[in-house]
Parts: sequence; C-alpha cells; structure tokens
Amino acid sequence: MRSAAANSVADSAAAEPEAQPLYADRVRVYPRSVSGFYRRIKWLLLVATLGIYYLVPWLRWDRGPATPDQAILIDLPGRRAYFFFVEIWPQEAYYLTGLLILAAISLFLATSLLGRVWCGYACPQTVWTDLFMWMERLIEGDRVQRMRLDAAPLSAGKLVRKTAKHVVWLMIALATGGAWVMYFNDAPTVVREALTLQASTPIYFFIGLFTVTTYLLAGLAREQVCTYMCPWPRIQAAMLDEHSLIVTYRRWRGEPRGKHKQGASWEGRGDCVDCQACVQVCPTGIDIRDGQQLECIGCGLCIDACDDIMAKVGRPTGLIAFDTLVNQERHANGQFGVYKLLRARTIVYGLVLAGVLAVMLVAWFSRSTAELTVLRDRAPLFVQLSDGGIRNSYTIKVLNKTHAAQIYDLAFEGLPGARLSLTGESNAEAVAGRPVELAMRADTVGTFRVHLRMERSHLKGESIPVAVVLRSRNGESATHPTVFLGPKEGIGK
Repeated sequence: MRSAAANSVADSAAAEPEAQPLYADRVRVYPRSVSGFYRRIKWLLLVATLGIYYLVPWLRWDRGPATPDQAILIDLPGRRAYFFFVEIWPQEAYYLTGLLILAAISLFLATSLLGRVWCGYACPQTVWTDLFMWMERLIEGDRVQRMRLDAAPLSAGKLVRKTAKHVVWLMIALATGGAWVMYFNDAPTVVREALTLQASTPIYFFIGLFTVTTYLLAGLAREQVCTYMCPWPRIQAAMLDEHSLIVTYRRWRGEPRGKHKQGASWEGRGDCVDCQACVQVCPTGIDIRDGQQLECIGCGLCIDACDDIMAKVGRPTGLIAFDTLVNQERHANGQFGVYKLLRARTIVYGLVLAGVLAVMLVAWFSRSTAELTVLRDRAPLFVQLSDGGIRNSYTIKVLNKTHAAQIYDLAFEGLPGARLSLTGESNAEAVAGRPVELAMRADTVGTFRVHLRMERSHLKGESIPVAVVLRSRNGESATHPTVFLGPKEGIGK
C-alpha cells in the first residue's frame, strides 16, 4: 500500500501544469491571392521599386573624359560617389550622413501619420517577398493548391514543381545580388567579367552573399523576418499614437460575428460573417480582428479581402479599413471621424526634417570646388637659421574637385615681411606678401611642402596666428588657420 505522504506527492505532481516548450514550431503561412485597391497599389510600387533597383545601374551620365559615365556609382577604388551631376568625395561623407538623417526623420513622420506604410509597401523585405510569392503562385497554385501540394506524398509532379520554384527563386536572388554589385562597379563591365569568369574574387563573393540572403529572407524566412528579425516593429510603436492611420477592424459594426445564410435577417448581429478571408490573405498570418498586433505590416490586403466579401453579401464595405483609434470610438458612438494631421509629434518631426534639409541645402550651395588642409611640422616646431631668421614648415594638401587642370595661388596672410617658398618640382619662392602658384591636375589631391621664413626682429611673440589662403583663377577661395611659432623672448637673441 502507498503511504499518505506518497499519495500527497503524487497528487501535487499531477496538479502541476505541464511545462511549455521554450521554442514553438513555425506555423507555415499560406497567403492566398487577392485583388483590390490596396493590392493594385502594392503591384505598382513593386514594379516601380524593382525597376529602379535593377535598371538604375545601366543609366549613363556624361561627366567628361577620364570619369565614369554611370549615373549612380559608388566607386570605392576611386574613392568617389557619383549621383548623376553630384560627385561626393570622402571628405564630404557628411552629405551621405545628412541623407540618412533625412530618410530616418521622413520615416518617423510617415509612421506617425500613416502607420507602418513603409513596412507594407516599400520595405525591401516586403517587395521581394511579394515577388517570390507571386512566382510561387504561378508554379504551385494559390493557397489551397499549395497546402495540398505540401501535404501530398513525394511524387514526380511535386518534385518538378518544387524544383522549378526554387530554381526561379535562385534566379531572382542571383539577379538581385548581381544588381547590387553593379552599384559599386561599372555595370556593363562587371556583367561581362562575371559571365566570362574574369571578375575578381570579391565580386563573386558579394554576388553570392546577396544571392543567398535574398533567397533565404524572401523565399524561406518571409514573415519570420518581420516578426522576429526586424527591430522596426518594436521601434515604430513609439511613433504611433491614437491619431495615426492604421489597419483596423471596426468591432462596433462587425460584432457579434457569425455565419450568415442568404436571405436571413441581419438584425441582432454584426456584419462580420467569420469567413476568415482577412486571415487567409494576410502575409504574416494574423487575424486583424484581434486588434493591433506586432506582426501586422499595414499592407491593407485584409481590407481588399473583406470588401470583396461585404460586396457579395450585400453589406457596406469598410468593415476593415485604415482608420485611427480615436475615430473608431467616434464611429462607435455615431459621430463623424476627424483626422488630426497637425499634432505635437508630427510638428516636431516636420520641423526637424525642414531644419536638416535647410542645413543640407546651405552646405551644398556653399560647396567649394577646392579644399585646403594645412599640417604644420611639430618636430621641430621651428628652425633658427644661420642668418638669424626663423623658419616654419607646413604640408599643404589641395583638393581639386573639378574635372579640369587648375592653377591656384597660395599665400600666408597675417605675417607681414614673411617669405614663402615651395619645395618639390617647381621650387618656387615668393617675396613678402606675394603668393606662389600651385599647379593641380584634374580631380586629384595634391600635396605640397611649404616653408615660411621670417626675420627674428619682426616677430611679435612666440606664436602668431596666420591664415593660409588658396585662390583659384575662377575666383573661388579656401582658407585654413594655422600659427607661426618662434623662440620665447630672450632666447636666441
């Protein structure tokens, strides 16, 4: 016989809930095709964005001789970035930083106004996943056919369809990886070299890298990327408020839900017929009737599906719609909805966006075609010459951003009586107050060694501020501050 203590322990163990697994198996999502207003918008944006991505590297732009003619090119070996008529040097990377800031603030503003419009329509993950699912439907069929195919035992027909699908996916992924490489290399050249097996190892590596990542993310992972890998669903919650447009289910109108027979009365029930159409078309497999969810990307396909069903059962469309939480409450109380465009967060985002844009425009229109950098020698700080003069030495770097050879005049201002000399090929020397000429090739950085000599008796202190001025023959100038150092008072006299 079991003791009372043993029975008590057994009863306690039986009462404990069963431990839940730490990880759950993936529930595969089989979105079905749908047509409607928002689906058409997604098709238009898919064609536009993919067209831009694949075709832009082939656009040409004449910049003159000895310069690349690709309209958009990030030339890493040449340390340039070309965007049509714009040429960005490494020293001007702040322009790219400004563009990234503008993009981020624009995304914040769009999210606060229209919810996750970026995720639903323009995110690369969404666009390529849409493309992959379209090809999948063409080969394997729509939702029901794909579910049956996956559940069926392996056969020749199933093997052919699955193989064809993955081959097409890999071809799209390969085109994606190849197009990405073209943004960093001349498109016709890199394609010819890649096809003839003459391209460099890094070219093949990055084509392979982006091929694999595109295939895995858009073909296999799909909604898992949006739900678990992407941080944006967590971040965007801080930018949404009760006035943001989001995909909403109008519970006040749809409940209580249930099946509806043709000819039956609608009295005492809601418009939702619980057909599951909104769930079946969702690319992440959620039920929008459960309210706001992390997985919802705001694509609006559930709206198209629901509107189609409402039209068939003779009820008004808009049971699922883009709306705000405030308007949901107003509609439930029989009031008209009002969209509040101007509110604290949108005003702040708009002002920040305008401010950054203004700074970018001012920086761009004040941009010079020449830049000057001055490095003064630190060892030694100065040289005391045999005739009593003091000499400082400087390394001058001049950046010629133009596509033509230039001659610049270099002068030191603020040091009367000083004599400037240039060592190197020209060994030029200028009398006091006169500049020396610097000859520069087109689109290059020139380095020059400069000496500045001054009589000891003319020094007014051990450190004198000096301005180095560079002037081009077309009137542009650049200035860089530095100092001229000498011995302390009483030393060397």
